[in-house]
Amino acid sequence: MKGLKVRDYDDTELRRQLGDMEEQLFRLKFQMSIGQMDGLKKVRAMKKDRARIYTVLRERELASAKAGEKK
Repeated sequence: MKGLKVRDYDDTELRRQLGDMEEQLFRLKFQMSIGQMDGLKKVRAMKKDRARIYTVLRERELASAKAGEKK
């Protein structure tokens, strides 16, 4: 998932995707711990996507706070 694609979604959709990612990440880590899977690349990519989502949400939060401050 690219940064521009993430910015196209609204906050509720981002939070829903974030919840789905957290669940998938938990499952992947569990599978890796018992030796069933060696998908380290997938885990790394998912962590980066999660960080992108958190970044966009934080930027929007700061922008709305700044807009409220100007009024």
